[in-house]
Amino acid sequence: MPLTLHIDAARWREHLSRFVEPDGAAVVPVAKGNGYGFGNSTLAAEATKLGADTVAVGTYEELPEISQAFRGDLLVLTPWRPWLGGAGDDERVIHTISRVADLQTLVQHGGRPRVVLEVLTSMRRHGIDPGQLETVIELLAGVRFEGFALHLPLAGDHTDEARRLATTAFSTVEGVPRRLWVSHLTSAAAGELAAKTGAEVRLRVGSALWLGDRGALAARGTVIDVHQVRRGERYGYRQRRARRNGSVIVVAGGTAHGIAMEAPSPVVTARQRAASIAKGGLEATGRALSPFHVGGKQRWFAEPPHMQCSMIWLPGDVTPPAPGDELDVDVRFTTTAFDRISWG
Repeated sequence: MPLTLHIDAARWREHLSRFVEPDGAAVVPVAKGNGYGFGNSTLAAEATKLGADTVAVGTYEELPEISQAFRGDLLVLTPWRPWLGGAGDDERVIHTISRVADLQTLVQHGGRPRVVLEVLTSMRRHGIDPGQLETVIELLAGVRFEGFALHLPLAGDHTDEARRLATTAFSTVEGVPRRLWVSHLTSAAAGELAAKTGAEVRLRVGSALWLGDRGALAARGTVIDVHQVRRGERYGYRQRRARRNGSVIVVAGGTAHGIAMEAPSPVVTARQRAASIAKGGLEATGRALSPFHVGGKQRWFAEPPHMQCSMIWLPGDVTPPAPGDELDVDVRFTTTAFDRISWG
C-alpha cells in the first residue's frame, strides 16, 4: 500500500516544454538530492527528451546514476575540493571551482579538466571574491574554462547584482568565453542579463522547472486500515486515550517517506512568527495537524507518524474512508520519497 505521486503527464510535460523555450537564455535542468520527488534518473531522462545539452547535478556522488540516463554534459554544483583527488577522465563533467587554492591544486593534477569559476555573491555560500579574480588568470591555461557561475539569493531581485559581478569578472579575466551560469533568476531576468552583458547566459533551474505546475502533481497515501475507537479506549504505540468517539485511520506515508519531517522555516513576518508560536503550543500539548486530508479538510495526527505509515484521528461525525482509498497529502517534494509514481 504505497505513498504515490500521481502525475498528469501531458500537462506536466507541456509545462516543461514551455519553460525551456528560448527567452534569451538557455535553461540547464537541475537534478539533485531526491530528484525533487521524481528521482534523479527520471529527471535525467526527461532532460534528454527536452533536448538539454547539459544537466546540473548536486554532488559527485550523484554522477553515476544521472550519467546513465543522460548522455550530455554534467555540471557539478558542489565545488571541487582537493580531497576528491583528480578531476577524473569523464570529458562530460564540468567542475565548479570556488577557491583559488583549489584551482591551483586541480591544475597540478594535470589533464586540463573542464571548469567554471564561481564568483562570490551576496548569498555568501561559495565563491571567489571578485577582488581575487586577477590571481586566476595564469592558472586558466591549465584548465578548459567554461565560464563564470553566480549563485544568487532567492529573496529579492538580484539582476543588477548579477550584471555587476559579470561585468567585473569579464573585465578582469579577459579573452575567455563570455558564458555565465546563474541560479535563481527568472527566465526574463536571465534574458535581460544576457542582453546587457553580451554573455551567453545558462540558467540553472530545479524547482521552478520540475515543480512549477503543482496542478499537474498530486501526492496521495493509500488507506491501509480503519478502526472505530470509543471514548476512553487506548490506541497507538503510546496508548493514548480517545477523548471522544471516532476513527483511527492508518495510511501509507511516514517518517521514512519524509512525512511530517520539517526543515526550519524561514520565519520573517509577524504573522509567520505567530503561526510558529501557535503551532509549537499545540505540539507541546500532544496535538499536531497532519498533512493528510479527509472530506476536504486537513486532519490531526492520532499520534506522531511512524516509519512507514501514519495514524490519523477522524471525529465520529465524519464518514471514514475505506481501506484501499487514497488520501490527498501535502508534501514538500524535495524531502519526500514516494513508493510509486503513477503517470496519468
